[in-house]
Amino acid sequence: MILGLLACALLAGLALIAYLSWSFSPLLTVAGAGLLGLFLAHGAWGTFRHPVKGRRRRSWTAVAAAGFTLVAATAAFLLLYATGCGCL
Repeated sequence: MILGLLACALLAGLALIAYLSWSFSPLLTVAGAGLLGLFLAHGAWGTFRHPVKGRRRRSWTAVAAAGFTLVAATAAFLLLYATGCGCL
């Protein structure tokens, strides 16, 4: 029950952020979503690609991979718990 309530609060917060961002500037909202999408795509690429021998992962790629992992975990959490909260 607590996880479902937390998922509903998180979903409501994300919807509020999207609404306020869109009401402030639709152009910046779309541009920011595009940049966030590129960042997450780079993180997914860094997470799932085969590592090259002898090279360490660059710090930017590591940050993008961590961001992708965080967003994927949040999406899975919302998918599992927010569907039963009745706020959808």
